[in-house]
Amino acid sequence: MIHSTSYKASIFKGLNSITLENDHIRCIILPSYGGKMVSFYDKKAEYEWLFQSKQDTLTIPPYGADFSKYDSSGFDEMFPGIDKGPHPNSFMMIPDHGEVWTLPWCLKEVEGGIQLDVKSPNFPYSLTKTLKITESGVNINYEALNLSDERFPFIWTPHALLNLNSETRIELPGSLKQVINVEKDTKHLGEWGMHHTYPHTKSMSTGERIDLSKLEPKEAATVEKFYFTERLHEGWCSLVQPEVKRKLTYTFPVEKVPFLGVWKTRGGYRGEYNVALEPCTGVYDDVYLAEKIGKASSIPANDSYNWFLKIDVSDVN
Repeated sequence: MIHSTSYKASIFKGLNSITLENDHIRCIILPSYGGKMVSFYDKKAEYEWLFQSKQDTLTIPPYGADFSKYDSSGFDEMFPGIDKGPHPNSFMMIPDHGEVWTLPWCLKEVEGGIQLDVKSPNFPYSLTKTLKITESGVNINYEALNLSDERFPFIWTPHALLNLNSETRIELPGSLKQVINVEKDTKHLGEWGMHHTYPHTKSMSTGERIDLSKLEPKEAATVEKFYFTERLHEGWCSLVQPEVKRKLTYTFPVEKVPFLGVWKTRGGYRGEYNVALEPCTGVYDDVYLAEKIGKASSIPANDSYNWFLKIDVSDVN
């Protein structure tokens, strides 16, 4: 178990960073860049799980920035929404990919790790996360506070882009059988709103049978984003990397984080090749839509919403 003194100040691509490290895991955080986790390194496998951009230096985005114009590597927090659009309470616009990925987070040391917190400049909430390293990964505990007299609908997801190759595969609970496509520029899944069986379905463009749990070779101008249509019954999802005989597993409280999305970049977004498993508190990226169809989570008035995300790595045969 890491002790409170086992973190150190560091520099990552020109920005002040915090390195949390033990004999098994090393992760690097950028407090000033949205509390972003830029590295999750598995020492046993000598493997970096988080996708890395080719940029030598990073620039902190201004509030309300276009996400596509800035660094897309690592793990950005998405809150209180993902798509740019109105919040259902005030109709004030939520920026692209939410607010907190562009905001500086305050840092303090706590026993066994660090705590980061941020307060919205425009909406009545604050968000805190506490990170602690374990022998197999990192535990992140979240608390969102509602500072208003009405319930506050929101979407949170870990936008953590993971490295992959053509052998990488997704492992999910067996109860997940159907997805809805929410990406316009996909080669195989058709128009926004098209439903497909999971994991096997038929490509809308080629007619071939495809396996959505696999990460196909890189293809030009191809991306996929889909959500499972039903609420989760089990709070976990995994990415298996046969190349290093390891897998990465997210564990989360299904009663607080009841939905799951998957994002695959197969050359169609900035030429990148990565995947994100996105357990989330609401669906289809738009918190206004999610609230209208009863698929958003909300913080009670003058109260809090608490959840966790455990990221663990383990051996596979």
